[in-house]
Amino acid sequence: MIKSPYLLFLGDAVDALAAKVAQGIKDWRPDLSVGQYRMKGCNADLGLADMSFDEAVTAGAKTLVIGVANRGGTISVEWQSKLIEALEAGLDIASGLHNLLKDEPLLVAKATELGRQLFDVRIPSEEYPIASGVKRTGKRCLAVGTDCSVGKMYTGLAIEKEMLKRNMKATFRSTGQTGILITGNGVPLDAVIADFMAGAVEHLTPNNDDNHWDLIEGQGSLYHASYSGVTLALIHGGQPDALILCHEPTRKHMRGLPGYNLPNLEELRDTALILARVVNPNVKVVGISVNTQHLIEMEAIAFLAETESRMGIPAVDPFRHGASRLVDALEAC
Repeated sequence: MIKSPYLLFLGDAVDALAAKVAQGIKDWRPDLSVGQYRMKGCNADLGLADMSFDEAVTAGAKTLVIGVANRGGTISVEWQSKLIEALEAGLDIASGLHNLLKDEPLLVAKATELGRQLFDVRIPSEEYPIASGVKRTGKRCLAVGTDCSVGKMYTGLAIEKEMLKRNMKATFRSTGQTGILITGNGVPLDAVIADFMAGAVEHLTPNNDDNHWDLIEGQGSLYHASYSGVTLALIHGGQPDALILCHEPTRKHMRGLPGYNLPNLEELRDTALILARVVNPNVKVVGISVNTQHLIEMEAIAFLAETESRMGIPAVDPFRHGASRLVDALEAC
């Protein structure tokens, strides 16, 4: 078990979005977040207290969580020296990067010497079957995005929060490092061998009560040249009854791909439905989740109203305004 509370490591994050792991933990488990550690040149700020490793230990922190999701998920030489300092100060380290802590000899040696623990969240905890495509009982909702990092996880967590508030049966199913660190369980889907990804999602969302909702954490985008594969595995393994479209309206191009524009919501809807109907002919797109964090309130309300009028389904920012209307749509599904 990863010991809490955490000191959130932002490293030298190039922007706020690069620190989405730390941001997610801070937003959804603020009780676990003691403070943040930023290196020179860091362009992210969670609004938490900046702390040295010694200060964090004095404040009660037990684990340094690497809260940066950089392209390729690598640990730089500069990071490594800071992580060693954290171990020496008395902290364990947890990471969801593709570059595993256990594969870094200097970190392993120092942790062994000091009796510290290294936690790699992005290692599948079991072997998964190949997907069967057999229909399962219960209901499932999947968030799909016009791009990666547009709010799919926040959407699922916000819907779960509202459903539980209504005493509905609901479970958020984590499929990525941030979700796993927030909930304590899940499948690190992009670390599963490709042939078994859809099967892992089936395993994560087993037969359940007819009125139980699995809220499956979305990943990537069908339109993202780098990360479309994991999205399709979620669609076919999840067999969703309902899809929520997710969008960030100020995005100029695909995250990390300057030469690629985002699809519009109509294109995403039509493509996602074609692929989802392969495993569930009755699937519906029931709502739109818009990440309006870069819009002032008046702009956000206007964008949501125009989108809802154009698309004919509820369009909301579930983190800013609550997920009530999305849950209403799911209840009617």
